[in-house]
Amino acid sequence: MTTADFNIPVPKVATAAPTRLRLGSLTALVIGSMVGSGVFSLPQNMAAGAGPLAILIGWAITAVGMLALVFVYQSLATRKPELDAGPYAYAKAGFGPFIGFNSAWGYWISAWVGNVSYAVIVFSALSYFFPAFGDGNTWQAVLGASILLWLIHVLVLTGIRQAAIINLVVTVAKIAPIALFVGVVAVAFKLQVWSLDFTGLGNASLGSITAQVKSTMLVTLWVFIGIEGASVFSGRAERRKDIATATVLGFFTCLALYALVSLLSLGILSQPELAALKNPSMAGVLAAVVGPWGAILINIALVVSVIGAFLSWTLLAAEIPHVAAKDGTMPKFFGRESERGVPSTSLLITNLLVQAFLVITLFAQSTYQALFYIASAAILVPYIFSGAYAAKLALTGESYESNEQRAGPLFAGLLATVYGLWLVYAAGPAYLFMCAILYAPGIIFYVWARRETDQRVFHPAEAALAGTLIAVAILAVYEMWTGAISPL
Repeated sequence: MTTADFNIPVPKVATAAPTRLRLGSLTALVIGSMVGSGVFSLPQNMAAGAGPLAILIGWAITAVGMLALVFVYQSLATRKPELDAGPYAYAKAGFGPFIGFNSAWGYWISAWVGNVSYAVIVFSALSYFFPAFGDGNTWQAVLGASILLWLIHVLVLTGIRQAAIINLVVTVAKIAPIALFVGVVAVAFKLQVWSLDFTGLGNASLGSITAQVKSTMLVTLWVFIGIEGASVFSGRAERRKDIATATVLGFFTCLALYALVSLLSLGILSQPELAALKNPSMAGVLAAVVGPWGAILINIALVVSVIGAFLSWTLLAAEIPHVAAKDGTMPKFFGRESERGVPSTSLLITNLLVQAFLVITLFAQSTYQALFYIASAAILVPYIFSGAYAAKLALTGESYESNEQRAGPLFAGLLATVYGLWLVYAAGPAYLFMCAILYAPGIIFYVWARRETDQRVFHPAEAALAGTLIAVAILAVYEMWTGAISPL
């Protein structure tokens, strides 16, 4: 997951005019938004809880669900061109300020927790060369990640953005090793290995087919976070119709890469062997085919790619509350900028949270996989309400001509919403409880923002929703305190 190798845009609420992006740039943005660290760990992440059959089913469900979300974002980008502030704007427009705020808050949580996972996996990869870094959660790794975090913070404060050469290096570092991996593993693929315990039912620890499929859902969601990239940057598109084309092209390109990486790996190593690999597990798979140089290549490629992703998502994570503050969704202090136009307050708060979670990984021994599960679960709110808003527009006829066909957009919106709800179910209580703990403090900032603009804080339904969220968060804290759940 990266925000692609483009500068974070200035939305309509800011003063600078956005740079116009053509189809090629928008397509690269979508692909860059999705291809980050996740693909390098797909073989182990998928095999950890599922056999080949369940993985196939998981990819099929993901393809249908994410394609529906693709159609949602392409439809909303053309029907609501005035909403250029990201997915949270759709939730706010369709379901009120409190839902809109929680969508912005959830997107922000997903972004900075995702950055924690990037820091962990960078040093997990470096442990191939320096064993003291372990799984990226030793004190040496946390110290190194902290230094990297604040170096990036200083870079952003100086106004530095990715130069063209960094853009090129990061893009090649992402795509070229993946393409090489797919080619080499396809040649070495062994059907007898792939078909060994095809259903996964021979391994009692995996559970039923349904349980196995559920275990793949947050993994597949994680690698597709960023599918909304062209929609988020819609204000910069030279032609709005290119947003739809770029999103579809990016989606199918990444779907093919992801599915091939995870499925072909099952023809090199068995499910138990893949599940036992250290991340980035692509390194272990390639090493099994070509020897140690394969692991070295993947680990180096991952480090370069994820550092670029870390920088990109630091910019985005700081931009989300900054933009939301500009339209009154978040408190005004998030909107403060430095003399260079950097969202300095938002950046500082974001990186302090990243730092805090890095320390938590040390004491909780949190792994990359646990962190991306939390990031994936946190982003479900903006995704679900984006789908619901598209369905609502189709039902009410808003933005449609009187005789315009609405069945297709309605179906896509409903399907995207159902897919999001299925992911909530698949996430399970541990990660949802963790998200409740992270969402609940947002209520303080919502109340703060509403009072700054002299608006009514809660309507009755919103008050009930806020109370429920607080109650769930308190229950989650109790469950974690007693050890009943432990997502980290």
